Amino acid sequence: MVAQTFLSVRGSYELMRIALLASPDSWYARDLARAAAGQHEVTTVGFHNLASSVQTGQLQVASGEVPLDAFDCVLVRTMPPGSLEQVVFRMDALGRLEAAGTTVINPARAIEAAVDKYLATAKLEAAGLAVPKTIVCQSVDQAMEAFAALGEDVVVKPLFGSEGRGIARLCDDALALRAFKMLSGLGAVIYVQEFIEHRNCDYRLLVIGERVLGMNRCNDNDWRTNISRGARAGPLEVTAELAELAHRAAACVGATLAGVDLLPARDGTLYAIEVNAVPGWKALSRVVEQDVAAMVLDFASGVIHRPIPA
Repeated sequence: MVAQTFLSVRGSYELMRIALLASPDSWYARDLARAAAGQHEVTTVGFHNLASSVQTGQLQVASGEVPLDAFDCVLVRTMPPGSLEQVVFRMDALGRLEAAGTTVINPARAIEAAVDKYLATAKLEAAGLAVPKTIVCQSVDQAMEAFAALGEDVVVKPLFGSEGRGIARLCDDALALRAFKMLSGLGAVIYVQEFIEHRNCDYRLLVIGERVLGMNRCNDNDWRTNISRGARAGPLEVTAELAELAHRAAACVGATLAGVDLLPARDGTLYAIEVNAVPGWKALSRVVEQDVAAMVLDFASGVIHRPIPA
């Protein structure tokens, strides 16, 4: 089934040289290399070795000894932690690479917007999607006021992070005070969001250009529906409404390859929770029984040398 689908999504494109910014032991690096076999050349490189030289009439961005401007496409598959200076430089280097004509998926601006939960939530709301009431602040007093204003049942999230790491639900003011003091002591921004009553299930949609794939995620033992936290994945009918919401969420951060999390509340409201510009598809590929990596490569082939909308 997977092999047949793999052949069906191939476009009639020439060989493509792809630099894959990923961990060398990444499942996604192996999956993309498998899907590219005999069709495209995939070279895995790392963010930690990223360097750039600027000279008159010349810009070069490289990972170690590998010049990234020699590739047709740079596909970002990871966003490792680093200092503020390191992260800013990595995004700047990708941005200059784009400006010089190399296709980067996703663009640096899209990654910056999606990785920042405050900015992503604000952009989702501005795009007309329903989002949970959210208050972002920096002091313990402001956080306690937010806790009260949001009904004393909130979710606290790290501003940067994924897969449910560092997320906690707080329903007790003493525990909330302790948590906010700890975050303040670490110099963290405090991101407080109302808890949305739901049935421990959500929708994960994957936008690949014009395509939208989806799965249902449910967790019988936890309100968090991340697969990494034990949620089970099941099939989802991607209706025209879900596809439109997914495209709108991806577009609001400028991503053309994106994971979008939608949460159906008990009252029927469909909330946009997150948009991820470095999305995974390991569980999704099993659910939809399609070669998602081949679809990603097919999409990349189609956008090479064509500007991706900002």
